[in-house]
Amino acid sequence: MTLHQTVIGCDVSKSRLDLFDNDSRQFSSINNHQSAIAQWADSLEQRPVLVVFEATGGFDRMLLRQLDAHNIRYARVNPARARDFARASGVLAKTDRLDAKVLARMGTQLGLQPDAIPSPQRLEIAELSSRRGQLVESRKQEKTRAHLEADDHIKRSLERHIAWLNGEIARFDQAIAAKIKACEQIRQQVALLTSIPGIGAVTATILVALLPELGTRSRRTIAALAGLAPINHDSGRFRGQRRIRGGRRRVRDALYMAALSSSRSCQRFKAFYQERLKTNPKAKPALIALARKILTIANSVIRDQKPFTA
Repeated sequence: MTLHQTVIGCDVSKSRLDLFDNDSRQFSSINNHQSAIAQWADSLEQRPVLVVFEATGGFDRMLLRQLDAHNIRYARVNPARARDFARASGVLAKTDRLDAKVLARMGTQLGLQPDAIPSPQRLEIAELSSRRGQLVESRKQEKTRAHLEADDHIKRSLERHIAWLNGEIARFDQAIAAKIKACEQIRQQVALLTSIPGIGAVTATILVALLPELGTRSRRTIAALAGLAPINHDSGRFRGQRRIRGGRRRVRDALYMAALSSSRSCQRFKAFYQERLKTNPKAKPALIALARKILTIANSVIRDQKPFTA
């Protein structure tokens, strides 16, 4: 016997979660704090529930943790996709309560599938990796400022800050390495991924933490999740240029850098890149195609549990 699934739309903001239950047709609201979310999640544990919410950066972090802890299924959707669904449904207004209702309807009518629930270890690595990325971005900005700065006093301040950032990044590298070493499954996956040219420890960590579906999906599906699937733009006799869009930005950025590195260091990938340039002399589309190929190989490597061989 298949139990009826309740879909709950959840609009996430900094201080509050607005909820709409598609069974009871009732709205509710709770604080976006651990204790309030845990109490609400406790009330859902005996029901077959799918919680649908938008990816909202850090504001949904507490919600994710509690849903994972209570083993409650959820679908974390792209905000642009949710907005497109609302417009297609004739909903042009935008309020927190209305957004929650639209998300519940979206989960029901589109039959959204629950996301893969990452292990607690993956979540910890993802959060450490996210903070490391913020520090790296800050260091990049400070280096640019230092290069342009003429005032000696300000330049020394920037150099001190860059040195501090270097130390913090090194500490996060050590913390991430320790977390990976402590989990045998993740350690093996990182080892398999780093056998692929262009994928170093940082990129492998991002893939393991932010793309838990790796090895369980088809090559087309995994490319779409990473935002590397080419989208057609055709109408009648017109054939537009294929472009990528959506997906998980940090995964896509990491794979792009892996493609850039491997296009210079690996003969096989360099040949693939050069072949793409023959049909389109622009470097970026060729690198995106190479990034997609690397992702496809990574998917196969994790699925088959065999390291890459050139």
